[in-house]
Amino acid sequence: MKKRRFAAILPLAFAAAVPAQASEKGWDDAGTVAKNALVVAAFGVPAVQGDWEGVLEAGGSIGGTILITQGLKEAFPSRRPDGSDNKSFPSGHTSTSFAAAATLHNRYGWEAGLPAYVVASFVGLSRVEARKHRVGDVLVGAAIGTATGHLITTKANDRVRIFPWGDTKSAGVDVTLRF
Repeated sequence: MKKRRFAAILPLAFAAAVPAQASEKGWDDAGTVAKNALVVAAFGVPAVQGDWEGVLEAGGSIGGTILITQGLKEAFPSRRPDGSDNKSFPSGHTSTSFAAAATLHNRYGWEAGLPAYVVASFVGLSRVEARKHRVGDVLVGAAIGTATGHLITTKANDRVRIFPWGDTKSAGVDVTLRF
């Protein structure tokens, strides 16, 4: 029942985020609306369910993602495609959106995660179409948000844990089951 309510919220947020026109400003506005909807969902879904641990984990995932993203923007200045500033790398909208989606996915399962990832992917697309980022900026932002969301968030049922990992030579995912 609760998952159905959540599944009904995200398509509405996605529909509201579709650009009214195919201008850079329209894409920018639509991506911002979609990002904000995901952040509200990441905090709102656990709050509505009285899952205060989930609310705290959403804050940790999104907050940690923002700190990492802003640190990289300062450490590696990169000119935006529209020339507006040197804060292109990585995409903050995308990293925040994927952190929210990963939090929902890891905490509540694929039923919540799949529509959230669709909306997060739309945010990434909107950033490229608005000429705020290059594809690489968006991909790195998506990786940061996804990794942070999965590392900080636990499952509502903690008998199953998924832990992505990586180093300079390899990467993978560890899955732990508790019986």
